[in-house]
Formats: sequence, structure tokens, C-alpha cells
Amino acid sequence: MKTLQFNVPSIQGQSLTVQEDVMDYFYPHLHRHLEAQLMWVVKGRGVLVVEDTLHSFKENDVFFLGANQPHVFKSATQDGFTNESRSISIFFDPNGKLKSLFSLGEFDSLNQFIYSNARGFKVPETYFAQISERVLKLKSADQIDKLMHFFYLLKSLASISKETDPLCAERIGAKVVDGKCSRITLICNYIKSNFKKELTLEDVANHANLTPQAFCRYFKKHCGVTFVSYLNRIRIKEVCHQLNEEYLDSVSFIAYNCGFNSITNFNRVFKQIVGCNPKEYIHNYKQALTPAM
Repeated sequence: MKTLQFNVPSIQGQSLTVQEDVMDYFYPHLHRHLEAQLMWVVKGRGVLVVEDTLHSFKENDVFFLGANQPHVFKSATQDGFTNESRSISIFFDPNGKLKSLFSLGEFDSLNQFIYSNARGFKVPETYFAQISERVLKLKSADQIDKLMHFFYLLKSLASISKETDPLCAERIGAKVVDGKCSRITLICNYIKSNFKKELTLEDVANHANLTPQAFCRYFKKHCGVTFVSYLNRIRIKEVCHQLNEEYLDSVSFIAYNCGFNSITNFNRVFKQIVGCNPKEYIHNYKQALTPAM
């Protein structure tokens, strides 16, 4: 089975991505990405294929997957018809923006953890409460707090990993073609560099030298979401980043500056992705920064 090179939606400048997905079924293609991934299966069941090894999974299973490790979570339905799938994933590239931190002597143990667990592992059920709590804290945190919770999570995983077995017996190295970026990486980099402009499907398809129809099929297969969904996630993540600034412009100004040309559409997309409206988001963020009495 051919392994697809997958591109994780992220904002340029950020060192890790926290992503919650609610779908009819898990992304169905064998794929790899530059980032290591911790995935909590909140809802759903099926079979995890890691390289050439199979593992069953169910609700509240947690898996750590190494960077560039081929894998796919294949949904299995109980009644043959429905199987809502929900997951929370944390993606980070150990050779990206975090590389300089991992190279510090103080992070030797975490660096060793990542190197030693390139084949991935499943978190034992006895540690689910501990790891899920850390994931939720990281998910709700902002800026430097998010990074601090991330390192505490890695520290917990490093300790737990000593009691686990690798998900596969032999690591298959990622292929590099003449040292060049894959087509999907170039496409996503183009989107991330131009998302603040009026960016149409036709613009990006033309940049990729594909017809709009062929581009839609290609993009959905390699990114797991449509072009519009991917673009909206990038824009909303940047909006949230600017809303977290101490001195912020008006919400409408930020929305227009991040590529939205309709406030009505922006509010709908924001609530769909974040789960609340911008005003509620700002209120919740300020409350989280207020010390408890």
C-alpha cells in the first residue's frame, strides 16, 4: 500500500499543533507526516495499521506515533452503518522549531525519549487518566503555558514508555526524493504564505498545475480535509493568535486582515472551529489568565 505524505494544518511560527477532529470515520489513507503525533481516541473503534503491524483500538486508547511513521486508523462500525469518530491529536516536529530546545543539555532525557520511541507505542490503560488530563490542560492553554504543558506531557510519556512495547518490529525510513519537498508540502506552504489574501481554489489549483477538480481530490487525500476547511483552520488559528495579544485591534479588523471578507461568514466559521464566538473566546482567555483568589 502506497504511503501518502500528509501535511498537518499549522500556523507558521508555531512549534506544535493541537487538533480535535470529529468525523464520520477516521482519515482512511496510509500516510506519514514530519511531525510526531500523540493521538487520543475519544470516540470510535477499529484497527490501527502501523507500517506492517495491526493493532485494534477503541474509545480512550492513546497512541504515540513517531515522526514520519506510516500509519492509518481504519474505522470499524458496530452496526455496519455508523461510527462517529472523534480524536484529539498533538503534533510536533522534533527536527523543526523545537530542535534547538531539544539540543539543550536539560532536555537530554526528552530527546532520548523521542529517539528511542521512533516506532511508537500505546499508552497503557492504567495511565489514561494521567495522560488525558495533561492533554486537556495543553489543549486549553495559550502561548508559553501551552509549551510548558507540552514538556510536562513529554516527561510523563517518557516515564511511561519504559513499560511499553513498540507498535512495529522494524522501522521503515522515510523516503526523500532528491532532497526536494513533496508537492503537497509546496502547496500547503503556498497557502500558509498567502492565507491573508483573497485566495481561491482556482488560484491554488493553478499554482499546483492541476485542474480544480483534480486538485480537490488530491488535496483531500493528502490533508484529510477540503481546501476550504484547511484554509479556514489556518485563518482561524491566526485570528486566535492575534486575539490573545494584550493590545488587540477590533475583531472585525483582525478577521479582514486574516483573509475573511464577510463578518457573518467569519463568525460562523469561528464558532464551528473554536466552539464559541470571538467575544466568548476573549472572555475565556482573560479568565484563564486571572489568578485564582
